Amino acid sequence: MRVSVLILTQNEEANLPACLKALRWCDDVVVLDSGSTDRTLAIAREHGARVLEHPFETFADQRNFGLEHGELKHEWVLHIDADEIVTEALAARLAGLSPDAGIDAYRVPSKTMFFGRWLRRAGMYPAYQVRLGHRERLRFREVGHGQREALPPEKIATLDEPYLHYSFSRGLGDWLARHVRYAAAESAVIVEARRSAERVSLAWALKDRTTRRRWLKSLSHRTPIFARPAMRFAYVYFLRRGFLEGSRGFLYAFMLSVYEGMIAILLAEQLWREGAAGARSRTRALAGAPVRGASRS
Repeated sequence: MRVSVLILTQNEEANLPACLKALRWCDDVVVLDSGSTDRTLAIAREHGARVLEHPFETFADQRNFGLEHGELKHEWVLHIDADEIVTEALAARLAGLSPDAGIDAYRVPSKTMFFGRWLRRAGMYPAYQVRLGHRERLRFREVGHGQREALPPEKIATLDEPYLHYSFSRGLGDWLARHVRYAAAESAVIVEARRSAERVSLAWALKDRTTRRRWLKSLSHRTPIFARPAMRFAYVYFLRRGFLEGSRGFLYAFMLSVYEGMIAILLAEQLWREGAAGARSRTRALAGAPVRGASRS
């Protein structure tokens, strides 16, 4: 299979060179930028990538824009970010891939790289995302702080060869700053889930690893708000055996619990605001209601 590669960027001059060097095997690389003020665009052009610019709204909108306006050369498209590396093994796997009839996309696992080491346990490997899809048939929708494929599960197959994700390449402060923004999006998803009466069946959850993770995440939306940080730490550090990865495993588990704490704080704020607004509405309604037993003139 020959593929085009679509890379989302914004101020990625530190990460983009390594990302592009790992794509020298690809004859169609498109960098979709959302307003970089550093050397990102110059670096992209220096490495022979085509550059497309579009203001960022959501990850899903950005990827869909690239699919629709990128004039991609090949029918199949690999979606990556600038802090991700396509290994030689993954490139070889793509070259030998022949999609079965009815398959429109592939889930691809990633390895979380943390200060030079792969976090196999704390990083919850293998966690999959749909990152390879047909140019015309795969589209994305926004869920929380990221995108999700708009395809039924039977249209999606799974690759076993991972890419490398260097999420911490710009430092832990940058990671924390980004996750404050992500926490706001996640808290909104949880509020909506709590309003909904929808329940996902266990049978659906047992279809594959990805749907099972999503089912478990949907259950977590209904857990007590301030129990979430401790539960996340316990899951990553003890159940996933992150403790076997030493100080890196502990720090990563702790960082994820901090992220859950951010979500909990913003979720509590939103629920309290909604509760206060509801109380004010009820007060106004009662103030305008006629008093029982009052005489009429």
